[in-house]
Order: sequence, then C-alpha cells, then structure tokens
Amino acid sequence: MNLIAWMIIACEIGFWIVILLGLVSRYILNKKKLGLFFFALSPVIDLVLLITASIDIFRGATATIAHAIAAVYIGVSLAFGKGMIEWADQRFRYYLLKEGEKPLKRYGLVYAWHYLRGWGKHLVAYLIGAAMLAGVILLINDPGRTEALFSVLRLWSLVLGIDLLIAISNFVWPKRKKVKEKTGSVHQ
Repeated sequence: MNLIAWMIIACEIGFWIVILLGLVSRYILNKKKLGLFFFALSPVIDLVLLITASIDIFRGATATIAHAIAAVYIGVSLAFGKGMIEWADQRFRYYLLKEGEKPLKRYGLVYAWHYLRGWGKHLVAYLIGAAMLAGVILLINDPGRTEALFSVLRLWSLVLGIDLLIAISNFVWPKRKKVKEKTGSVHQ
C-alpha cells in the first residue's frame, strides 16, 4: 500500500479522534472552547491529506486509485463533515450521557426528503472532488499518469447517478416502519 493510502487511513482515524476529543472536552470536561478547537481541527486533517497527495503527484508520481480516493475523501469530508459531527454529537449525548432526545428514525416522506438532502450533499462532495480530480488531470496533462483519476471520476459519476435513482425511489416506494406481531414481522 502506498503513502497516500496510508494517509487516507490516518486522516480518517484522525478525524474520529478529534471528534471524540471534541465531544469529551465539551461534555465530560465541560470545556466548550477546547471542544470547538478539536472540532475545528477536522478541516486541518483534510488540508494535510491535500498537501500530501499534491506533493506526491507534482513530484512526478503516477496517480493511483489512492490519489483519486484522497480527492473523494476531501469532497465527502467537506460536504458531510458538519453533519457527521452533529450525528456524533447527538448520539454521544443520548447514548453515553443519557441526555437529549433519542436519535430520530425516519420513515415515509420524511425519510425520502432526508435522503434527498443527503443526495444533495453527495452532489456537493462530487463537485468538490471532481473539480480536484479534473484540475489535476488538466494540470498534469499526461493521460498515462492520470488514468486512475479519470477511472475513479467515471465510477463516482455512476455512483452519484445510482444514488439519485435511490433517492427518487424513496418517494415512489417509501421506507416503512416495521411492526412486530405475534406471527412475526410485517410492514405497515
């Protein structure tokens, strides 16, 4: 596995460590500013990955799938990062501190609209990551060195389209709450 793949793994671990440190600082230590400091480190982690991947590519490395995944990671992190922090915050408060409301399970049109908003974030992540991939492809201007980037961009485009179809299908066939009966589980 190459350096960029290891950096992606390190960045993902680092992201969840700073989020956990932020939550512990905020709720256990009651240090809100320290918690905010840790939350603010999450974009710094993305910056480290961006710099590492950029230096590797511009020093002449042939782009690998790991380089492309770094762009995907950064796009996803920027588009979904705040929501992931809110998700972790809500669950930390409810499950560990026994505070706040139980995380909501969505069904029907509420679920469909929530999923569609998630697809919108996926689109933003795609636009950020695709712009990074396209920028590197254009700057390097060597199809032999950027083939992996283009391949991931094509695959991600397909995944984005499939995700949109799933989002639309949730309006046609809404997710239903399962109800347990004496004879077993059935749908409402």
